[in-house]
Amino acid sequence: MSERQGPGHGLSEHELSEIRMLIEERTGICFDESRERFFSTRVREHLRAKGLQRGTDLLRSMRKSNVEYEALLERLLTQETSFFRYPGVYEAFEKRVLPEMHVKKFWKNPRTLRIWSAGCSTGEEPYSIAITIADSLSFADSWNVEILATDVGRHALKHAERGVYSGRSIASVNEKQLANHFSALEKGQQIKPRLRKMVSFAQMNLASPVYLGRMDAIFCMNVLIYFSEERRRALVQRFYETLEPGGYLFLGHSESISKMPVKFQAIVLTDCILYRKPTADELLKPELVTEGRA
Repeated sequence: MSERQGPGHGLSEHELSEIRMLIEERTGICFDESRERFFSTRVREHLRAKGLQRGTDLLRSMRKSNVEYEALLERLLTQETSFFRYPGVYEAFEKRVLPEMHVKKFWKNPRTLRIWSAGCSTGEEPYSIAITIADSLSFADSWNVEILATDVGRHALKHAERGVYSGRSIASVNEKQLANHFSALEKGQQIKPRLRKMVSFAQMNLASPVYLGRMDAIFCMNVLIYFSEERRRALVQRFYETLEPGGYLFLGHSESISKMPVKFQAIVLTDCILYRKPTADELLKPELVTEGRA
């Protein structure tokens, strides 16, 4: 393989490999062969945007400054997202998970619902969760709802905290939801304070364990694909431990934990698989049955 991929690129295979290794070492995020072209294209874009001539200059600035390191990572990870991107997931959350939580917790004091959006990007996912709760949980105002939304990207989180959206991002938000949960601005729609109060944003690298307390549901959509098999296993185990017994894990469509040694119960709904953490009593049963329908 030639040292350089072409004249004028200023980025050698060796430098690309060094950048890849630096990212995996710090965050556990792995850009493997299947993302080779995507990775080199984005790194080159970043090099041009920063006005740098060579990969060595980029490596030096990434090693010296966490901000520079995060800027490249964000360019590699931030995906275009939208409200209610996977309708089946929100339908399962509304029809299956929230009614269960209502029955389980309604008489508790305080009546708390804790949800983690892991890898929340620019905020559409946690706000979609908040809208679903506000619209479908019985007596939603009488609940203490805490949605923790975490991401590794600082700029994505700033966008999420502003809570202003437009265009394709809000194409799936219906008229009633727009009226109830958004305020029209000159350049888009802003999430109303009541909903924004439900969500707190924090910068977090999923490869570094942080104690968050118990969660009733965890959404980790299309994030595991970025980690090595070993890290994925560790992360899924952590999700299992973080969930309350009877709590639910939502993963992306292409992500499966069927070969992992965790005791989740897989529940197949129309076009969505959710993973439920069994209660202590259920674990005593000889076998957990995979359900075919809601």
